[in-house]
Amino acid sequence: MTQTDSPGETGKQPGERSGERCGLRYRLEWGLLNFALWLLRLMPPDTASAVMGKAWRLFARFNSRHRRALGNLAKAMPELSQEEHQRILLGMWENLGRIAAETLQLDRLVSDPERFEYDVDDVREAVGDGGAVVVSLHAGNWEVTAMGGLAAGWQPVGVYQTIKNPLVDKLVHDLRARIYPGGLYPKSHETARRLLTIARSGGRTAMLADLQDRRGAVIPFFGRDAWATVYPATIARAAGVPLVASRVIRLPANRFRIEARIVEMPHTGDRKADALEATQHYHALFERWIRENPSQWMWIMRKWL
Repeated sequence: MTQTDSPGETGKQPGERSGERCGLRYRLEWGLLNFALWLLRLMPPDTASAVMGKAWRLFARFNSRHRRALGNLAKAMPELSQEEHQRILLGMWENLGRIAAETLQLDRLVSDPERFEYDVDDVREAVGDGGAVVVSLHAGNWEVTAMGGLAAGWQPVGVYQTIKNPLVDKLVHDLRARIYPGGLYPKSHETARRLLTIARSGGRTAMLADLQDRRGAVIPFFGRDAWATVYPATIARAAGVPLVASRVIRLPANRFRIEARIVEMPHTGDRKADALEATQHYHALFERWIRENPSQWMWIMRKWL
């Protein structure tokens, strides 16, 4: 009797089995997220935010990303003591835990106007009836950044990084989409072309622009070389619309302040150089904002070279 390998016994190739395992894992992840959604929505938003924040503050420090964040913070702000670095990062983990809970209650959060205050009037006047490209950073609770655009009377368009698990991606997309009445698009080459058309036709697009982008450019950030995306500035320069930087500041009692500033955009004969300089301008502003509230920024990212 000849021994038969597993593929022969099941009639399935390794790729098929791998796909089945991925499908099972995706459904499990989706199920766990739905359970977390159900559990957290049993609580009022403030309670859910506090519980998740305290849990992350207590446990997240033990993972490898905490060590990465410590390294980043020590190099970016060496003037602070180790104790101060630890204090900032514990605050960061609490903020990230709060964001996780608040994202799952985003509809309830944004339906309460008393939670928000705004400083966007100057930008609204500068943009007028034209288009704009808005860049923001992973600070405060960046999930509510679009509320500043809504307060300005805009119909903001959002860009997001897709999640590998398509079931989870759809769930999170649907939670976010309600505050992007202009549309919420996945980051892709097709979306890149679409955004230029949107900006030229008077649309206002918002995107997070503080992540590492190895296809972008190397610029100074906290006195060190860092990878930065030049795409938002490139779109704004090509479309001839203002480039806007926005931030969310977490306030006491689960309230948020949303601010926006016009970013200086050079207009020389070299569009590529202009976009790079504008990217440096908004990163300098990001750095100043982070220094003001360091525990509200996401120090775990691989931003620097």
